[in-house]
Amino acid sequence: MTQDLETTITDLNDPSLYINRELSWVRFNARVLEEALDPAHPLLEQVKFLSIFSSNLDEFFMIRVSGLRRQLASGVLEAPPDGMTPAEQLVAIREELLPLLDTQSTYWNDTIKPRLAEAGVTIASYADLSSEQQQIMRRRFKEEIFPVLTPLAVDPGRPFPHIANLSINLAVVVFDNARGERFARLKVPPSIGRFVTVPEADPQAEYGPAATRRATLVPAEDLIAANLDLLFPGVEIVGAYPFRITRDADIEIEEDEASDLSVAVEEGVGLREFGSASRLEVERGMPGSVRDMLQNQLGLDPYLVYESPGPLGLCDLMELTQLDRPDLKDEPFLPAVPADLQGDHDILDVLKSRSVLLYRPYDSFLPIVDFIRHAAEDPQVLAIKMTLYRIGANSPIVKALLDAREAGRQVAVLVELKARFDEENNLVWARALERAGVHVVYGLVGLKTHAKVALIVRREAGGIRRYVHMSTGNYNPVTARTYTDLDYLTADPDLADDASRLFNALTGYGQEARYRKLIVAPHEMREALLERIEREIRSHRINGNGYLAFKANALVDKPLIQALYRASQEGVVVDLQIRGICSLRPGVPGVSDTIRVTSVVGRFLEHARLYYFYNNGDDELFSGSADIMPRNLNRRVEALFPLTGPQLELARDYALRVNLSDNVKARELQPDGSYVRVRPVEGDPVVDSQSWLLDHWPSREPADAVPRPAPFTSLFRHPDLSSRRSNS
Repeated sequence: MTQDLETTITDLNDPSLYINRELSWVRFNARVLEEALDPAHPLLEQVKFLSIFSSNLDEFFMIRVSGLRRQLASGVLEAPPDGMTPAEQLVAIREELLPLLDTQSTYWNDTIKPRLAEAGVTIASYADLSSEQQQIMRRRFKEEIFPVLTPLAVDPGRPFPHIANLSINLAVVVFDNARGERFARLKVPPSIGRFVTVPEADPQAEYGPAATRRATLVPAEDLIAANLDLLFPGVEIVGAYPFRITRDADIEIEEDEASDLSVAVEEGVGLREFGSASRLEVERGMPGSVRDMLQNQLGLDPYLVYESPGPLGLCDLMELTQLDRPDLKDEPFLPAVPADLQGDHDILDVLKSRSVLLYRPYDSFLPIVDFIRHAAEDPQVLAIKMTLYRIGANSPIVKALLDAREAGRQVAVLVELKARFDEENNLVWARALERAGVHVVYGLVGLKTHAKVALIVRREAGGIRRYVHMSTGNYNPVTARTYTDLDYLTADPDLADDASRLFNALTGYGQEARYRKLIVAPHEMREALLERIEREIRSHRINGNGYLAFKANALVDKPLIQALYRASQEGVVVDLQIRGICSLRPGVPGVSDTIRVTSVVGRFLEHARLYYFYNNGDDELFSGSADIMPRNLNRRVEALFPLTGPQLELARDYALRVNLSDNVKARELQPDGSYVRVRPVEGDPVVDSQSWLLDHWPSREPADAVPRPAPFTSLFRHPDLSSRRSNS
């Protein structure tokens, strides 16, 4: 902070009260790296976290760093609440990243690789192979790799080639007596995989990425570099130096000028590969002359060149997690299905008598698929309406929608084509649905539809009944096993009516300003949250028990941060669990003394959102897909849905309480923007929230089991529940 923390700050616009969002994100990714360094994880899980750290960073440079560079180049400076200029942010990002990158590379080379070798998985250089293995691999190179390679020389007649985004390349320097040193670029084809299996004994063993229990693997770029004489005959190979670039991938679509949004998105995705470079990665040992040439050709400033001991592109380590080595991975688990949703139970019949709250991945995604599938097969169902944001490949949801249309149901789907990095996949599904006769809407001009909602309209004996599914997560069975998300299924008439109004607004021209129970962005969400925070302040003045607890992916929105500051200044206790970016500073005297912020990074990606207001015991709890960010509140269609009765108690007493009680995987945000790992204090049980929920989320307990109370630690400061401590 720019001023002494002991100084009371009264101006809530003071930039020192806000943490820069980009630096906060870098610190989130540092917590991901911490998981990679934790030997308590099985070895290939550590490798997974190393890969995630790198893939996160790739997207950060493609979107956020590229955006800062565009601001810098255009002179349009959008000052964030913390007041840092784009230039200051770019410098600070580099300063924070350099030690993290060194830590990642060092840990991979000095710790993970040797431990993998001890476990029978050897990542070897070509030079480390026996002469017999080298002969085998050279033959493989000639037969399988050589035909795919295309060396591109750079000289007056052949200009510097286009370098594909995130590709691994070799800068090859050759020498001949007639022309001296010359340069060529060689791309490592992604089709061969990043790691190539070395047959142990049988020269005819299957070639390709390893999938055996014991394996010797050679990085593809190393295998290629060792056999360059076959590509450049008659010249001396002076050196081959790996490099990798990242490009601006934040495509801009002129929606107002597009006659067909699907065509505009498709064209925009095609241009992504040609965005300007935003980062150059090189391995240490690359000659300065080669690095300078690459930097100049790509038009990059020196601060965007990152040097590493190698290997580059550690996101490709994810390939190793496909090895058939369950002993080096987390113990697998089977997601639960609540007893009354198993077997031949019709989920729509269940919803007539009660609402259902599911918590993925502790609960299975299967009931959500069944919800749509049953509707597709039920002749009494008249219509199915859904929003689809990130669909995934081989989607059972899309198959059920296609089956519904074939069975004569009316099906309307909003497919959000502007879901970043899922545009192509969503286009494919949207067109498949259209061909089947589904009413497909591509999204709203100027807004992304991020809300996750499905509506089923059914004719029953008593008239028309509507069933609703709302969620914090996508209709994607792959992420359903790795993201924590809440699903709410209900036949509540008010929520069903709200869902109908929402779909009418999405597919037609309706502009619904008010809903009965839903809180919808962009029209009213910020105001609704602000009103409830102010209500908590008023209640605290009277009753002295004000309490707020929010769980989200990000907290950036300035008006809401200021409202939380005002609540803290009035004495309201505020528990925040923000997985990623948090621009609020907790613990600032006179401003945020009563606010505590934690972040949980663990086996699963924390993705659920919960917004809890104690309200003097008449508590309210909302869930949904919205984070506390300007983009969610201003530029997206979002929907927060209320949880009431047993579902409120379940989400509050388990999902919220257990996560806020974590003292194993939680880190606590400090006033200076750093994070400190939370440790159990005397009298508190040890709580790893994700592990506890895997064992004790109610639907995972045997039907005849005595309910085990959720654990409580001093991190959870609820005015009622915190007095009922449990050492479970």
